[in-house]
Amino acid sequence: MNNQKIIGYLPDENPSFWKLLLFALQQIIVMFPATVLVALLTGFHVSTTIFASGLATLCFILITKRKIPLYYGSSFSYITAICGITGASNGLPVADDLISQAQFGIILSGLISIGVGLLIRKVSMEKIEKVLPPTVTGSIALVIGLSLAGNALSNITDVSGFSDESKKGLAQNLNWVIALVTLISTVFFSVYLKKGTWGQIPVLLGLLLGYFLALALDGITGINFVDFSLGAGKGFFTVPHFTLPKPSWNAVLAIMPIAIATIPESTAHLYQLDLYVNKLAEEKGTDKKYDIANKLGMNLIGDGLGDMISGAIGGPAGTNYGENISTMAITKNYSVGVLIAASIITMVLSFITPLSAAVYSIPSAVIGGLSVYLFGVIGAQGITIMVDKKVNLFDAKNLSVIATVLIIGLGGSMLGTIPFFGLALPPIATAAIFGILLNLVYLLFEKKK
Repeated sequence: MNNQKIIGYLPDENPSFWKLLLFALQQIIVMFPATVLVALLTGFHVSTTIFASGLATLCFILITKRKIPLYYGSSFSYITAICGITGASNGLPVADDLISQAQFGIILSGLISIGVGLLIRKVSMEKIEKVLPPTVTGSIALVIGLSLAGNALSNITDVSGFSDESKKGLAQNLNWVIALVTLISTVFFSVYLKKGTWGQIPVLLGLLLGYFLALALDGITGINFVDFSLGAGKGFFTVPHFTLPKPSWNAVLAIMPIAIATIPESTAHLYQLDLYVNKLAEEKGTDKKYDIANKLGMNLIGDGLGDMISGAIGGPAGTNYGENISTMAITKNYSVGVLIAASIITMVLSFITPLSAAVYSIPSAVIGGLSVYLFGVIGAQGITIMVDKKVNLFDAKNLSVIATVLIIGLGGSMLGTIPFFGLALPPIATAAIFGILLNLVYLLFEKKK
């Protein structure tokens, strides 16, 4: 009887066909803005990036034997390193030769993740947690969520796409109206819609409400909030622009080391999943234990192969997405089948011009309203990791690791990059490495004692 009262899907459970498509669409919507933004910032082709995201996700799920419900999307950690090869982008694709060089570095960075994943499978979880304690993984998850706060608000306040200067002030005010309606409705849907299919799609419902409000304001004000021309191309069917990698040791030196820094991020995501999935299993009264946290090695191998697959066809480096984990946590929907459907639909979207244009037409204010909630949930999950692992916040060592990771990560994100002896270091990666090294120093002192 208890099973019937709890709404949600465990990794090995699947909804009916039409519900599956609906839930898959919701997962696509939450990954889409960040994945597209990485392509725009690095000069990669958007349609190729979208296709690579779907293909890498599908391969990840198959490689990890359908045990880990994660979605692979383009990673922000690699932006600075990739731009060092492709140069600054104005939102348009750069020359194929530059993309090809970056692809080579991305493919080899995947080898780092695979190598570490194979190593981790040889050691115990206890040893892994000593090197990657919850003070590091929880803090990194918190930094990831909070560092994206500026992106969420800039989506709301940005009016650069409106050509009529006389209406930009009104456009920004109405952007806030659209964003707040989207945000508040999504929050209320996730809190109060607890039964049936409606309780599983609060993000999609909030997006649709904001979208239709934007359409209505279009008709009233004449301001073009919803633009169907974005992403539109010639014809109904357009093949993504695939490119082949080209050997470049400069790209290897710039991009390959970033893979080391993304390991705490992947670890944090895995711990989050383990907590929430097993909590749902407990609520549903099942005796089955979903031992996701102990699959870190398998996860990193899948992540590395995802980078190699994406890099091989012209997509940027990526990682498993916190936004999708947030959506799963809010909706209690961890079905691997939903993610498989999402990956296949994503690949189809990259070929069909009208569908791509429809997704592109979602107003930035709607995306911003959703992002305020989703990015905040990512940060909150970092706190959950530390609470669940009973981290002692009165311990000076724990405080020093958490404090330095937070300030380096958030401070660096405010600057864009961290200038260090002529280098421009990526903030989250630098914070992660510093936290790991500081924790290792404490471990060495303990061994000496």
